[in-house]
Amino acid sequence: MVAPRTLRSGLLAKIQREIDNKNAGKSALIRMKLNSILDEEFVDLLYKASAAGVQVELVVRGICAIRGGVPGLSKNIRVISILGRFLEHSRIFHFANDGENELWLGSADLMHRNLDRRVESMVMIKQTDHKRMLLRALDSYLAPTTAHWSMNIDGTWDRITKDSNGTDLTDMHQQVINWYRARG
Repeated sequence: MVAPRTLRSGLLAKIQREIDNKNAGKSALIRMKLNSILDEEFVDLLYKASAAGVQVELVVRGICAIRGGVPGLSKNIRVISILGRFLEHSRIFHFANDGENELWLGSADLMHRNLDRRVESMVMIKQTDHKRMLLRALDSYLAPTTAHWSMNIDGTWDRITKDSNGTDLTDMHQQVINWYRARG
């Protein structure tokens, strides 16, 4: 998918497909790791997905116009941020697609400038081991054992560094360093 021609419509169609899958009793899930979500059309459709019962998990480093966990609006949306040692630039989009686990990598955030005024691209990941690696990364970002910033329903953020027992949570960036050292 390439902006400004097909990226917006392609991603919107994938979100709508998850809504349709949920309404048909099929498995549905949307997970995104990106820098910013500001585009109104995406915000509205992700709220619609939440209302339909689709779990939406967002890892957003910067600007986020979505509020998760708001009763009657976004109870099925969770928004976290991972800030730390690295200035991350990766974007990962995961759609359950009724168990097919469709994954995309790209350069675009969900903002007008990226979707409508720049050339941005996304590619579907088809190779099984690459998909597994990306799913593992998303699982790690979103794990309850990973330190993160958690968005509250009023749009404020809480830094979560310890679990309910007071144990330190894992630093995601250190975990990435450890993964690469182990591959050595």
